[in-house]
Amino acid sequence: MTDRTSNPAIRPTTPTPDAGPDAPPDLSPRNPDWWRQAVVYQVYPRSFADADGDGLGDLRGLTQRLTHLAALGVDALWLSPFYPSELADGGYDVADPRDVDPRLGTLDDFGALVAEAHRLGLKVIVDIVPNHTSHRHVWFQEALRAGPGSAARDRYVFREGRGPRGEHPPTDWQSVFGGSAWKRVPDGQWYLHLFATEQPDLNWTNQEVRDDFRTTLRFWSDRGVDGFRIDVAHALAKDLSEPLRDLGTPGRSGEAALAEFAPGTHPFFDRDEVHEIYRDWRKIFDAYSPPRTAVAEAWVPGTRRALYARPGELDQAFNFEYLQAPWDAGALREVITGSLETARAAGASATWVLSNHDVVRHASRLMLPPDTDTDAWLLSGGRAPAVGTAAGLRRARAATLLMLALPGSAYLYQGEELGLPEVADLPTEVLQDPVWEQTGHVRKGRDGCRVPLPWTTTGPSYGFGAGGAWLPQPPGFAAYAVEAQDGVEAREGVPGSTLEFYRTALRLRRKLQEGETLTWQDAPAGVLRFDRHDGWRCVANLSTAPVPLPPGEVLLTSAPLTDGRLAPDTTAWLSP
Repeated sequence: MTDRTSNPAIRPTTPTPDAGPDAPPDLSPRNPDWWRQAVVYQVYPRSFADADGDGLGDLRGLTQRLTHLAALGVDALWLSPFYPSELADGGYDVADPRDVDPRLGTLDDFGALVAEAHRLGLKVIVDIVPNHTSHRHVWFQEALRAGPGSAARDRYVFREGRGPRGEHPPTDWQSVFGGSAWKRVPDGQWYLHLFATEQPDLNWTNQEVRDDFRTTLRFWSDRGVDGFRIDVAHALAKDLSEPLRDLGTPGRSGEAALAEFAPGTHPFFDRDEVHEIYRDWRKIFDAYSPPRTAVAEAWVPGTRRALYARPGELDQAFNFEYLQAPWDAGALREVITGSLETARAAGASATWVLSNHDVVRHASRLMLPPDTDTDAWLLSGGRAPAVGTAAGLRRARAATLLMLALPGSAYLYQGEELGLPEVADLPTEVLQDPVWEQTGHVRKGRDGCRVPLPWTTTGPSYGFGAGGAWLPQPPGFAAYAVEAQDGVEAREGVPGSTLEFYRTALRLRRKLQEGETLTWQDAPAGVLRFDRHDGWRCVANLSTAPVPLPPGEVLLTSAPLTDGRLAPDTTAWLSP
C-alpha cells in the first residue's frame, strides 16, 4: 500500500516561505463552520471531464472545468473515489486509499486540483471507503496467501462454512447488491462482502485496520482536503462473536431488516459500537486548523442518523428521507420538519439531496408514480411508465428551488444543473454496475445516472473529451450541454435555461441564507409555504391548479407565473 506521509506530524495550514509545491494552501476561513449552510457539488470523476481523451474522466479534466463550479456558485466539491481500482464497483473497490488511479492522474495532479479549487474559493471534500477494500488490495492478497488463522486474515472477516464440508456460507447474510454476502476461497474458508464479491469487508476490531485509516485521514488532510464523505458509515462495526447470528430474512439485504432489530443491535448495520470509531476520528479532524469536516452516508432512520452527527463525532449525516419522499406536500412537510428536528437535536445542520451517483436522477424519478419499482422501470428502458422530459424537468426545478430554500447544507449532483434526465435505455451490453450481474440481470443498476456530462453540442462525446465516453451518451444530451445553456459570450447564461436558473438560485441563496430554522405558514391544499430569516419566503405548488402568491416581491420562480399565479409544479422565492 502506498504511504507517502514522509512527515507524520501535521503540517501547518499556511505554507512557510520555503514551502515546496506540495505544501497545502492557506485554509484559514473566517467561519470554520462553513459546512453548516454550504452548497456542495458532487463530482463523479470518471464522468465529469476527460483531459487525455481515453474516454474516462480524470483529475486534470476536472481541474480544467473548476471554473464551471465557481461560476455556478457552489461552496465546495465532493470528489467520489479517484483511488486505484479495477472499477468492480465504480471506484468504490479501493486498492490503495492513499494514491490516485493512474488512469485518473497522479498525486501531483491531485495537489494541483486542490490548489486551483482553493484559489477559486472552493472547499474540497473527498470520499473515503472504510467498510471494505478491493480484493486487489495488498492486504487481501496477503490474506489469501497466508491462510486460515493468520494475522493477515484477521484484518478481514473470514469464517469457516456450515455443513459437513463447510460447503454452505457461514450465515444467511445477503449482499446489498444481491446474493449471498459470503464468497468461498480455494482453501475452504469464506470471506464477508456486504457489497460486490470484489469488496471484502474489513474487520474493525483489528487495531491495524484502525491505525491504517488514521493514517489515511491524515494523508489527505495534510494535502489540503477540507473534509470527508464517509461511505457506508453505518456498516463498520459488526457483531463477530461466535456463533455468528443469522438475520432470519432469506433473500433480504441487511438494510431491509434493520427495523426488525432493537436499535443498535443489528449484526452488521448501525451498531452502537460504530460511534467509538468516529469519536476517535474526531480527534484527528480537530487537530487541524481549521478542523476537517465529515459527513456520513448512513442509510438509517432519522433518530439513529442523528447519532452520527453528535458533537464529538461527525459533523453531518445525509438525509435520505428527503430524497425518498414522494412529490406530495404533506409528505414533504413531514420529512422537512422531522429532518430539522433531528439535526437540531444532534447539534448539527440538516442536509438535503435530490440526486447522487446511486439513484435515478430526480428529473426522471419525481415523475414516476409513488409505487413505481425503479428497477422494473429501468429494465423497461424508461418506457413503463414513460416520463415526459419537459414535465420532469419542470418538477425537478421546482424541487430544487424548494430544497435550496431550506436551512442547512444542500448537496447537488453533477449534471443536475443542466437538467439531465436518467439515461434509462442504456443497452445491457454496456452496463458496468456489478448490480446487473450479481442480481442475475434483475436490477439494471446505477449506470444511467453516471453517463458522462455534455459540455458542447457537438463532438464524439459532446466535449467530455477528445474521444468517446466510457458510457454512451444519448443524442439528446446535446440540448443539455453547457455550451447550449451558457450564452454566446459565456458571461451570462441563456435566459430560462436550467444552468442559469441554478446560478441565479445559488447567487440569491448566498445573500438570503441565514439561520437554521423556518416558520411554516398556512397554505392551500397541496402547497408548501414557509418563511425564513428576515421574512423572505418560499412557496411551492405541488397541486394540480394555479394558486395566488402571498404579498411580496418575486425574487425567482422555477417556471414562469401564469397570470401572476403560481402554476402547478412551480416554486417561488419572495422578499417581504
